Amino acid sequence: MVGNNMVRAVRRLPATTAYVALLGTTAVWMSSQSLREQARFVRHNSSNVHHLEVGKWWTLFTSGLVVDGVPVLLGIAAVAAVLGLAEWRWGSLRGFGVFLLGHLVATLLTEGAMWLMHLAHLPGVLARARDVGISYGLVATAACLLALGGRRARRYGLPALTAALTVAWIINHELADAGHLVALGIGVLGARTRWLGAPRKAPRKAPAECAGPVGPDPR
Repeated sequence: MVGNNMVRAVRRLPATTAYVALLGTTAVWMSSQSLREQARFVRHNSSNVHHLEVGKWWTLFTSGLVVDGVPVLLGIAAVAAVLGLAEWRWGSLRGFGVFLLGHLVATLLTEGAMWLMHLAHLPGVLARARDVGISYGLVATAACLLALGGRRARRYGLPALTAALTVAWIINHELADAGHLVALGIGVLGARTRWLGAPRKAPRKAPAECAGPVGPDPR
């Protein structure tokens, strides 16, 4: 019975299953490597200003294969839950599309801002900064789910997520924290598109006013 349920879940959630498998495989491989090799792998797969300048655009995708900033099992479980719910609700194309769009657009916008600061020779800009992780896509997908959820999700869940991410940015002032807020906005905007939103119902016709029986004009 359990095996049959797992098979059904895999068939229903192929994108989530494949992505979770990639995250798990990467995590297992990294755990078998030395700390130096792990740092080297992260460094070469960071989607930072330097890599984008030299044409290593593939780091936009490979950076999303590393769970960073949280325990690995917690990060993978969060992806399985959030992405799985999105794929279950919207299908593989749209569910994973929201996740991928949040990851890519938030990365490009934050790194684009860093690139402009780098061109202006502003202090504190790290062109080779460490920038990997699943959080941008995760935040965008969660925000989209909350925005399209029930009344309580929209009234309490979305403001709570916004407040938590805003406080984190105020305290840390890190690039990733700013990217989380960008990803939040992407998710909310995505929820307003016809691609994800429920089709609008046709407006009801106003009932005809009761004017008495229709007949010839007595005049």
